[in-house]
Order: sequence, then C-alpha cells, then structure tokens
Amino acid sequence: MAVSALELRPRGAVAILDAALRLCSRNTGVWALTLPAGALVTGALFHLIDAVTHHRALGLPTLWLTLAWFARGIFQGAASHYTQELLLGQKEPNALVSLRTALARAPSLIIAVGYLFFFNLFTLSLSLGLSFFLLSAHVVGYAVMVQGRGSPMKLYGLCSRLLGPARATAVGVRMMLLVQVLTFFNLHIATNFFFWLARKLLAIDFTFAERFTSIDNPSWLLFLAAVTFTLFEPIKAASSTLLLVDGRVRQEGLDLLAAVQQLPNRSTGRAAARSAALVLLCVLFGGTAARAQEAEVVPPSVLQQRLRDVASDCEYSEEELSDALESTQHLGPAEQEKLGRMVRTVERQAYDNEDCEQATQTLRQGLSLASQTARLEQAQADSKASAARAKEILSRPEFAVDPARPEKAQEEETPRQPPGWWKRFMDWLEELFKRERERPPPPARDPLPVSGASAANALVVIVIGVVLAVLAAVLLRALGKREQDEGAQLEVSTLQSSALSQDPLSALSRPPEGWAHLADELAARGEYREAVRSLYLALLSRLHRDGAILYDSTLSNWDYLRNFKGRRDWLPPFRELTRRFDFAWYGNLPVGADGYRDFRALTQPMLSAPAPQEAAGA
Repeated sequence: MAVSALELRPRGAVAILDAALRLCSRNTGVWALTLPAGALVTGALFHLIDAVTHHRALGLPTLWLTLAWFARGIFQGAASHYTQELLLGQKEPNALVSLRTALARAPSLIIAVGYLFFFNLFTLSLSLGLSFFLLSAHVVGYAVMVQGRGSPMKLYGLCSRLLGPARATAVGVRMMLLVQVLTFFNLHIATNFFFWLARKLLAIDFTFAERFTSIDNPSWLLFLAAVTFTLFEPIKAASSTLLLVDGRVRQEGLDLLAAVQQLPNRSTGRAAARSAALVLLCVLFGGTAARAQEAEVVPPSVLQQRLRDVASDCEYSEEELSDALESTQHLGPAEQEKLGRMVRTVERQAYDNEDCEQATQTLRQGLSLASQTARLEQAQADSKASAARAKEILSRPEFAVDPARPEKAQEEETPRQPPGWWKRFMDWLEELFKRERERPPPPARDPLPVSGASAANALVVIVIGVVLAVLAAVLLRALGKREQDEGAQLEVSTLQSSALSQDPLSALSRPPEGWAHLADELAARGEYREAVRSLYLALLSRLHRDGAILYDSTLSNWDYLRNFKGRRDWLPPFRELTRRFDFAWYGNLPVGADGYRDFRALTQPMLSAPAPQEAAGA
C-alpha cells in the first residue's frame, strides 16, 4: 500500500539502506520472489565447482549456472516491481502479478543481465577497480527494465537519467552493500559459537561439525558465501527501487517542500508552536492547511518588492536577486504561495530576530529552489504545448490514416505471417490465467481466516525449507563424491578387461613388462616409432592396473589425462608422454635413438614404481 511522501524521500545512502532493511523485515513478498533465484544460483555454482574438483566436463554445469543467472535477473525484476507497487500502488501488491509482469519483460531483463555482466567486467578490469566507486547508476538496472522505460542496450545512460541527483546516493549504497563481507564472518562466528555453547552446556560432541565449519575448509567457505549472497538478494531489489523513487522525488521538485520543512521557526511560545504545526501540515498535505489559514493571496509584484526590501536591508547581492526574481515570475499559483511563506520567514529572521546572516542564507536557498521549480514548470508547459502542436499537425488531411481495406483483400495481398515462439508462449500464458480467472467459484464453504500476509508467510517458510534442503543435499553429495573418489583410487575396474585382453591392439593384451620388453626389441632393430608406441601402451597398461585410469578403446589419450586419478606427481610426466606419443605416432614425426631414450627415461619411474597395494603394505 502507498506510504506518505516523507517515507518516499530518504536523504542518503544510510537512510535508503535502512529503509530497504525495514521493508524486507516487514514484508515477505520480496523474500518469496528472490529466494528461489538465490537457491538456483547456489545449486548451479555447487554443481560447477564439483565438476571442476573431480575433473569432469564443464559444459553442462556452466550452462546451468548461466541459465540460473538469467533466472535471477527475472526474479530481481519481479521483486523490484513488487517493491514499487508496495510503495506507490493503491492496493496490496501480489507476488504472482509481479512475477507475470517480469515474465512479460523477460527479453529486456535477459538482455540487461548480459549487459550488466560485460559492463562490470570491462569497467572493473580496465579501471583497475576504480569504477566500483565511480560508476554505480547501473545498480538499478533490473528495476528500470521491469518498468519498460527504454532500451536495455542503453541501460547505463537510462539509469543515470532516471536517478538524476540520486546518482551519488547510488554510489554510497553500492559501497555500503560491502557489509556482506561482515555478514559472511558473522555467520561463521555465530555457527562456531553455537557449537561451542552446545558442547559446554549440553555435553554434545560436535567434533565433526566443528571440523567441517573450520575456516580452512573450502566447502564451508563456499556455503557461507552462498548463504550471504541469498540473504542480500531482497535487500538489493528493495534498495534499487528506493533509489529510483528517491531520484524521481528529487527531479519532480519535492525538494522545495523539504527545504520549507527545514526553515527555522521563531522560538516564542505558542506562536512558534502554531507556526511549526502549520509548516508541518503544509509539507504533509501539500500546503492545504497553510492555504486555509491565509485569507488573501499576495500578488507577485508585492512579493518581489518585499524581497527587494529585505535583500537591501541584509545587503544581499543585487545581481543574484535580479536573476532569481526574473525566474520566479513563471511560478504557478501554488508555488507563489510557498514563495510567500518563504518571504515571511526571511522577514521574521531579518526584522524580528535581527539575524541577517541566517536570513541571507535562507533567502539564497529558497530562491535557488524556487528557480529550479520554475524551470521544471516551464519545461512541463513547453512539453504540453509541443504535444498539442504535434496533435494539431497530425490531424491534417495529409497525415490521415488510409481507410481499412476489407479483410479478404488484405489476406489475398499479404500472406499471414505466423506469430513467433515468444508471442505464442505469452498468448498461452495469458489464456491460462484468463481461464483461471473465469473458472466458476467452488461451492460456498466455511471460509478460513487466511489473509495475503499469512499466505506469503507460509510461502516464505516453504521456500526457505526448500533452499536449506537443496544446500544440504548439495553439501552431502559433494562429501559423498569425495569419499567415493578417494576409495576409487585403490580400485581397478575389470569391465571389459577380458574382452580387451584378447585384442592384440589393446594395451591390456600384455602386461607392462611385456610391452616394455617388446619396445626394447623394436628399438634394437631401429624401429623407434613402433618402440615409442609399445612404451606408451606399457604405461597405459600399468596405469589401468593401478587404478589411475580406466582403459577403454573408445577413449582418447587425452580422455585418460582428463580423468586421471593416480598420483598427482605423475600427472605432468603423463601429459608430456601423451604429447610426444601423439606427435610421433599420429603426427608421423621421425623418432631417433635419442628420442626413444628420452621417452624411455620419462616412462621408467612410472613403470618401475611399486603398486599401490605394495606401497600400502610397506
């Protein structure tokens, strides 16, 4: 529901961030729209890191992370729309309506996601991080795109124009969001303190849990980073919407009301109290109370003469006064009344309080704001005149629209183009929601006292439970994978071993010693290229028997390298031997005696090393 103007006018980064925190703590709709995106990004990130850790293909995990990041942009747009409706709307916002609005703007939001990614990448890298403190208008990108205010390819300029004077506040908000680092460490400290308290008070052994939550455990650090990122998602959406509202308030001239509220009052008993009450009512209700107290309207010429008199008495600059008075001639009736109140305040300060310095400062500030308001009103009048002139021009006969042709003639002349997939998808969604709205109501039953807030609270509880379950499942899966990989290093798969041992071209057809002996015989006859192949097959046979690779005739040599599970110090020589073998055997490069000796020297430590079972027994 809409709030008062004072709530829509935060003055700085601290006030905006504080308003965002209070908004998120009092309303669950923003959490319901941002927690699913945080869970998707977290799960995709854990999947990608798990694939990197276990040397699996990165194509599918990277695709999932990209799609999750695009989905985050859509949910951020929905949360921004929900916050805007909460602040400026006339009725209680609905999370599903905001989500449908974001889906309707999905192409713009998806383009904005890519734009913001590359914009941050290039600006931060090219400026060595300085753009973080200088360029922050794009933090409201999702809130701007969900409003459909312009092209996503000109996002930064559009955000900068809509923020206006609030651009500096956006920089402050972005810097204050670095408090995420403090939240990260606070979560770590709170978790360990909980375990310590449970051990001391309840005598529960949390040794394994405390070891997992250690600061040197990468999995725990990644979990903390994911939780911190998810917790700050609704705050980012709320703060970006509040920044846009602050920029709109500043650009629409409401700062003049704020300046009137800041004007000092006389401190003389009941008269001062009545004046302060009138000024406050004027600010809150648009000046209606003040106008009710005034029986007559002061003409603009009298106001200007009174301004000249008080400026002359306080030795105010005549040049500044003339420029300001010329601009105030274009003020409307409502602004003229506010200017009259400012004149009376300056006269009280100059004559009653005999404080010309304070009167001069108030006069300068009030005339500056009045000049800005006059320019805004003149710009609005010019735009209305331009719109009227454009309508007049377009109403001429030469711009008249041709009469509509019969439908049959149009179909015969121009073949009907089938709608695109996006249009068909949106039509299907609209038809689906239309059927839901037109569905007859169920038979009357005893209604349950469930409000929108209760439903939102229940939804948040369910979403939080799902997020925690997903995070726990991913962590348990990662731990289980690690234990399986450690145990798999000592196991040798015998799948298809019997079939491969019968193939004379297979590395399993001979033991490693047999391939090495054959290589020496071939080298003695001068067949060094075939000798290198026999040595490489001996190496593959040995690695398969040790469990470092799973030999399969359908895999390439580099597949063995990517899925290598043996000793880490063997990986560099295995990579070098694979490279030399490919150049010699598949590249048909000549191999001499020196090349064979070098190849033999690289393979000898791996062929003569004891087997894992023997090393464990020793």
